[in-house]
Amino acid sequence: MGNNCVGSTKDGLFHSVSNSLWWSRSTGFVSHGSREINSTDATPQLSKKNSEAPLYVQNKAPEQVKIATEDYKPVQPSNQKEKVQPDKPKEPAQPQKQKEETILARQVTFQKGETKPAQPKILKEPGEPIPQKAETKPAVVARPKKPHSVKRVASAGLQADSVLQTKTGHLKDFFDLGEKLGHGQFGTTFHCVEKSTGKEYACKSIAKRKLLNTEDVEDVRREIQIMHHLAGNQNVIAIKAAYEDAVAVHVVMELCSGGELFDRIIKRGHFTERKAAQLTRTIVGVIEACHSLGVMHRDLKPENFLFVNEDEDSSLKAIDFGLSIFFKPGEIFGDVVGSPYYVAPEVLRKRYGPEADVWSAGVIIYILLSGVPPFWGETEQEIFEEVLHGDLDFSSDPWPSISRSAKDLVKKMLVRNPKKRITAHQVLCHPWVQVDGVAPDKPLDSAVLSRLKQFSAMHKIKKMALRVRVFAIVFYTSKFINSCEASF
Repeated sequence: MGNNCVGSTKDGLFHSVSNSLWWSRSTGFVSHGSREINSTDATPQLSKKNSEAPLYVQNKAPEQVKIATEDYKPVQPSNQKEKVQPDKPKEPAQPQKQKEETILARQVTFQKGETKPAQPKILKEPGEPIPQKAETKPAVVARPKKPHSVKRVASAGLQADSVLQTKTGHLKDFFDLGEKLGHGQFGTTFHCVEKSTGKEYACKSIAKRKLLNTEDVEDVRREIQIMHHLAGNQNVIAIKAAYEDAVAVHVVMELCSGGELFDRIIKRGHFTERKAAQLTRTIVGVIEACHSLGVMHRDLKPENFLFVNEDEDSSLKAIDFGLSIFFKPGEIFGDVVGSPYYVAPEVLRKRYGPEADVWSAGVIIYILLSGVPPFWGETEQEIFEEVLHGDLDFSSDPWPSISRSAKDLVKKMLVRNPKKRITAHQVLCHPWVQVDGVAPDKPLDSAVLSRLKQFSAMHKIKKMALRVRVFAIVFYTSKFINSCEASF
């Protein structure tokens, strides 16, 4: 700072005055705040005089200057203890205005770099060190916390001590599992081989975690009970055994590798009314056997009928009794189950009995003879509307070429009033269905197989979406219910 006072020979007086401003820290006025008095604290008023004296260079430390008490009021010591920090290098002295502008500039720069709302800045005294800008770390995005009140509820299948309510062995002790054959809403079917005999079976593994409530658990128990109850019928899939472990229930049953009903017809490439009558005997025969034993299937459709093998005379077997239920004569049910194209109108009205199975079989026969379902719609709602109020079409091709006896049977099976509908036993007694009956043996129109192929392909794509369960039938609105009640 002394070098700043070196000037021309004309400013000798200014130089001598600056000697008197070499103040040092006075031992009698040391404040707890360690405040130093700089030359910028007061700007002395100088009177400029010309002097011819030679330039004088100071070669010793200036003498201490004592400040009068009335000119300086000592700063009151603070009661709070302050942290002692190492002395920082001071910034070179600047004029008052320039230093204030520098401080403001730094404040503006700091505010631009902030990610949080800027807080009010307090200007420090001139000459007091300016705190360095703290390094800002990149903001960490906090993950949303899950509400503490939300708890994952275990499924009823996992909570149950035993779904089968009996001790079983371990599946893998008796069978070797192979490739996957298919899957459904609750389980997956695998190919399996019995270790002791080498015989092939199908194993349906039902995951317990998918059995969300006690109703699902009861459905699995009932399905196995019904399969045992129907054992011995040559057109019902036979159950071998059932096993249970910590994660699944395994049902080992007869293997049917001959394919689905419609796939077999399409693959053969030819079809006659007599062959359709033969299939009708098998399908309705299963229904009659079930009803005589107090069982209602409730989900009859072409996909639930499989051929045992690829032979021409292979047996056709009914499968999937997952929606089946025991019933008593005169008992009425109200839960809506089934598949849209095949569901009976009284099921949609939530008041039905075993007659609903006969309606489903009538829809299958209509498709076998024409290649398309009797009640068609682009959406589920449209299908239900047709099922409830649509008219049967017997005028379009190929119906004019179909025998009168076949059309008579279909009409009697698709009567909307279940009390007036033909029974399963009466169907088997119909002339068109009986062995060596009136069904002609001439091939059906080739358009039937073409339409049947298209319908089958479309149905495979949509069958998972069209699956109807009680908890999923959101499309059956009160408008339909009111219209159904009004019709009766």
